[in-house]
Amino acid sequence: MPDKTVNIYNACAKHPVVLVCEHASAFMPERFNQLGLTDAASASHVAWDPGASAVAHHLADELNAVLVESTVSRLLYDCNRPPESSTAVPVQSEIYPIPGNENLTEQSRNARAQEFYFPFEQTLAQTLADHPSTPILVTIHSFTPIYHGRQRTVEIGILHDSDQRLADAILHSAQPYADQFNVQRNQPYGPKDGVTHTLLRHGVQNRLLNVMLEIRNDLIATPASQQSVASRLRRWIDTALQTLNGHDTHQSRGAL
Repeated sequence: MPDKTVNIYNACAKHPVVLVCEHASAFMPERFNQLGLTDAASASHVAWDPGASAVAHHLADELNAVLVESTVSRLLYDCNRPPESSTAVPVQSEIYPIPGNENLTEQSRNARAQEFYFPFEQTLAQTLADHPSTPILVTIHSFTPIYHGRQRTVEIGILHDSDQRLADAILHSAQPYADQFNVQRNQPYGPKDGVTHTLLRHGVQNRLLNVMLEIRNDLIATPASQQSVASRLRRWIDTALQTLNGHDTHQSRGAL
């Protein structure tokens, strides 16, 4: 059982990439009684991003990069949402109503933010501020292959908000592998879905290169596939950064 709500892995790593996994865990402290969900629902993709943490850990090892990850379920608090968002403490996720989140008072919602969001947000902010070089923000997520009964054909999504420099470079580095992976921009989610909070708060606002990587979770269901996809993403990131380093990206914190 986690003794804190945020974990830093590879804390002394020097690579400019700082990895983030907001939905790394399905864990809920016992006092929340699984928010009234069945065991199956509380372990499903609505409670976390299956495989994302494993991929993020492999990437952290391969890049020698630091990783900041939440240690509790996004159903308690979605750390990729600001406190004012109605979906920060969701009352429904896809087909599942969340009984333990219904009819919460504003005080209870604020208590969730204080316990789960702010420690995560402040830890990530401090990790970026303390980094020995200009950091590059890369968040790792996974998504379900079937959503509301519909099959998703996209396999890897490269997501961005107003700053698309790193996303463009990664999409370009992925082009030679178009016959192996269905890679798409801002799919299966995008800025209009409210999923770019971490990118905006910690990347765009700090004028740092940033991107969100979404992986269809059937592609990372086993340890071997998690390692394989992480290695592929590492090569795409390496190529993208080499491309950007060959141009004037104005990467300094105050220059965008």
